[in-house]
Amino acid sequence: MHALSSLPLQIPAAALLTPLKKHQTFDTPPLDHRANSPRNPRRLLLPKCNQFPTRLSPKPKPSFTKCRSHDKPEEYGVERLFSNVNQVTLKREPGSLPSAIFLVAGTTVGAGILAIPAVTQDSGFLASAVACIVCWIFMVTTGLLVAEVNVNTMCELGSGGVSLVSMAKRTLGTAGVQIACWSYIFIHYALLVAYVARSSDIITNFLGIPLWESAALFSLGLGSICYFGSQRVIGAVNGSLVVGIIISFTGLVVVASANLHWDALLKANFEAVPMSIPIIALSFVYQNVVPVICTNLEGNLSKVRTAIVLGTAIPLGLFLVWNAVILGSLVSQETSNMVTDPLQQLLSTNGGVGAIVEVFSLLAIATSYIGFVLGLADFLSDLLELPTGKNSALPYILTLFPPLVLSLLDPEIFFKALDFAGTYGVLVLFGILPAAMAWSDRYSSTSSSMKLPELVPGGKVTLSLLIGGAGSVILSELVEKLGHPN
Repeated sequence: MHALSSLPLQIPAAALLTPLKKHQTFDTPPLDHRANSPRNPRRLLLPKCNQFPTRLSPKPKPSFTKCRSHDKPEEYGVERLFSNVNQVTLKREPGSLPSAIFLVAGTTVGAGILAIPAVTQDSGFLASAVACIVCWIFMVTTGLLVAEVNVNTMCELGSGGVSLVSMAKRTLGTAGVQIACWSYIFIHYALLVAYVARSSDIITNFLGIPLWESAALFSLGLGSICYFGSQRVIGAVNGSLVVGIIISFTGLVVVASANLHWDALLKANFEAVPMSIPIIALSFVYQNVVPVICTNLEGNLSKVRTAIVLGTAIPLGLFLVWNAVILGSLVSQETSNMVTDPLQQLLSTNGGVGAIVEVFSLLAIATSYIGFVLGLADFLSDLLELPTGKNSALPYILTLFPPLVLSLLDPEIFFKALDFAGTYGVLVLFGILPAAMAWSDRYSSTSSSMKLPELVPGGKVTLSLLIGGAGSVILSELVEKLGHPN
């Protein structure tokens, strides 16, 4: 059955809006007139936050997200903004928190984990561990800001499925939309090309089929799951892949740690850390699926926060353990004059690792590929202003086929572009832009009078630190590139 039959309707959850001091609930308001328009078929929209009615009926609810008004001192509690309803059964499908966690974790754990030892070997494990934790905190914070702006935008526009385009347009205007669009498209296509190219190599080595068949099998197979599969199917597939990642990763660590030298883990060269930050930051990219999980979890900020924190904590643990195993096993080769990839050194000295690395790489790429396909398809659908209640094939065609073709033509060009994407694209799109959108959303005089709670504390100080930190890394990289053009 086509995915359209299982797409969720979204009905308003105004009945869940209650004053905190009075255990009362709002009656369901009239549906937005846009729900029946040609632009938005088969979707029941939530009302704008500042348009809830005032007639009350008693009904307590167990848990809420606070919603405060600048015009009135009274605060309101919102359990969720809307309800996802199956179009066939007309039953609510609230979205699974474990599935959201696995989606975030799977999107984050990509092939970038295999490149981390190569860029951190000069700084050593101790210094690189500090860098990983700092980058994790930074990326979690920006992801929470994306979620905050996304849910506020859904609340104000009265529509679910809001992507980065609508968020940037609402908060930063035309200039923000242009920056968001081009950065988003460049990063996603570059990474999708890299994923298809690497996965096709692995599949060809396993099955002995031509490279183009491997690329088509990988792209169209996972792409079909994303297009035809329901939320539950995609969540189940992604969860199974993440479990496979953990199992293969455990086996990889056990085999590779046979020659681990604990004293090598104490090496710390903090002067070499800045050069590794772009690749580490690129490895923690997941913010593209935040709008997806906000919609799947019906705007429930508590669940969204949990999904982001736990979903990124899993990759952080994997990154630290993997880096420790690789860098700690190379102490005997420190005196060698040859500077090579630490992973390649390990493969050359331990033949049993090769097959496990290939399986782990393929699973890690597959989970990231699913997240990036869902994120880019949702982005393109919003950018092209396609009907939000219909599962159109066009965004998926534009998402799947260009990376497939480009990976077969000349993938090496895009591998060089990945470093540029990590330095400039990621830090602009998922560093500076979320903080700028949150600043405008929180402090602009033209913003909505009704606000959901801030997911990131610290106010303007925190936002300034995020913008300044990302800007300083970009500036240092520009100076380095200009000083050493080769």
